[in-house]
Amino acid sequence: MKKTVFFTPLLIAFMTLFSVNIQAQKFNDLDVSPMDVAAYPSDYKDSNKLIKIVYSRPQLKGRSLDKLAPNGEVWRTGANEAAELTLYTDMKFGDKTIKAGTYSLATIPGEKEWVIIINSDLNTWGSYFYKEANDVARLTIPVTMADESLEAFSIVFEKSSNGATMHLGWDMIRVAVPFTK
Repeated sequence: MKKTVFFTPLLIAFMTLFSVNIQAQKFNDLDVSPMDVAAYPSDYKDSNKLIKIVYSRPQLKGRSLDKLAPNGEVWRTGANEAAELTLYTDMKFGDKTIKAGTYSLATIPGEKEWVIIINSDLNTWGSYFYKEANDVARLTIPVTMADESLEAFSIVFEKSSNGATMHLGWDMIRVAVPFTK
């Protein structure tokens, strides 16, 4: 009888040890184009946001921008999944009012101007499944050139007189996209 009492806890401990190792998770390495978020207002203490974008940040790594985001072609505006834009209130985008909600953001880069596209499709990988029929709005924005290069694609918001301006930057290219209330 004593052998059974001793053997049972030992067997349970041995089985638990092996089941934990079998159940261990394999985690992926860091993504080479890490995901980031930009919002306005950007202060984390202010939970009353107007706009937010979730996107991945590809890096040049010695490559040319026109190879990574080709002129004249729809681009996911970042890497990996299509960039996801959330408006927390109805906003004007050019002359079109966009209802509060979440959308994908795509762009068509060009030498002198970029077309910014708000699309109703969500959870899409890149721009491979982009459907122009689902565009909510498009706006053509002039490109400006910066004095310094950005290695990683970046998005920041800045307060404007009646909303926020979303600044896109990569390499020497800068694009300022206005959103107003």
